[in-house]
Amino acid sequence: MKSRPIKKAATAQRKDDHIRINLEEDVEFRGVTTGLERLQFEHQALPELDLARIDTSVTVFGKVLRAPLVVSSMTGGTRNAQRINRVLATAAGQAGIAMGLGSMRVALESPAGAASFELRKYAPQLLLFANLGAPQLNYGYGVDHCRRAVALAGADGLILHFNPLQEAVQPEGDTNFSGLLRKVEAVCRALAAEGVPVIAKEVGWGFSELACTQLAAAGVAAIDVAGAGGTSWSKVEMHRAPNPALARVAAAFDDWGIPTLQALHNARRGAPDTLTFASGGLRSGVDCAKCIALGATLAGTARPFLQAAVESAEAVEATIAEFIQQLRISMFCAGAADIAALQRTPLQQR
Repeated sequence: MKSRPIKKAATAQRKDDHIRINLEEDVEFRGVTTGLERLQFEHQALPELDLARIDTSVTVFGKVLRAPLVVSSMTGGTRNAQRINRVLATAAGQAGIAMGLGSMRVALESPAGAASFELRKYAPQLLLFANLGAPQLNYGYGVDHCRRAVALAGADGLILHFNPLQEAVQPEGDTNFSGLLRKVEAVCRALAAEGVPVIAKEVGWGFSELACTQLAAAGVAAIDVAGAGGTSWSKVEMHRAPNPALARVAAAFDDWGIPTLQALHNARRGAPDTLTFASGGLRSGVDCAKCIALGATLAGTARPFLQAAVESAEAVEATIAEFIQQLRISMFCAGAADIAALQRTPLQQR
């Protein structure tokens, strides 16, 4: 099947609409929380640790990070997105954390969209993930497209994102998800042979235990659960809807999804031997610490970094520093000297 021609202006407008709506509108879940607020660390008044010596470093896919944090996938393909991505990549690289790119379909189908993903020169050591929508494998994309995305970004791995609800409420959505798993498996097998890990990522509604089991069997190297409780992309699409009827369709899914906490449990049960990344409504380094304690290797967030990126590079650097310091203090007061110890630290119900 041939890839459908991209509507360049419409796609660029959609990307900028997503940025604008995320910054200007209330697009957070209201009926669903992450569930992380129900957990807490047992406070250790005598941690027998020196805060200055707390080690937040972690090695992921062969690269040493100063902290187990990732700037979650956001945007790309427009001039505005290009500026945002450069700011994010530069700050993430300097801070020694990871970054995921937004969907790169626009870059593969329109040369003008490629520049916003060519970030390696701004952050030579950055752990960077390319990104394509998994349903594109049913619309003419294959292993070569995945290779091209990784090569274009100079990336260390590839995110395949799964967003059936967003596609279903989006007027221009790609909604054929049938027979997708075997195509994901083919991509994982081909890229693994070339040393490129594939990460399966939801976009804010979480993975079920069954989906995690299926994805692990297909060969993904990591599962980013991206649970419900943060940004609701059905609400984002509600604000983009071209008529009231479509807006009402999208609005009906305001409380849809698997909370981040449950999605993390699903991943650990359904895919115990596969790396888990946590995202979906994480709004502090304390949230990140909880996710690491629950078994995640990396913890990611998008909205706080997007809000900082439109302000300045310095604002992004400051936001990253705040997350890392909150993580560090959480570890100190929980009695965890390093990330391995944090992963063994139990959480209590509030």
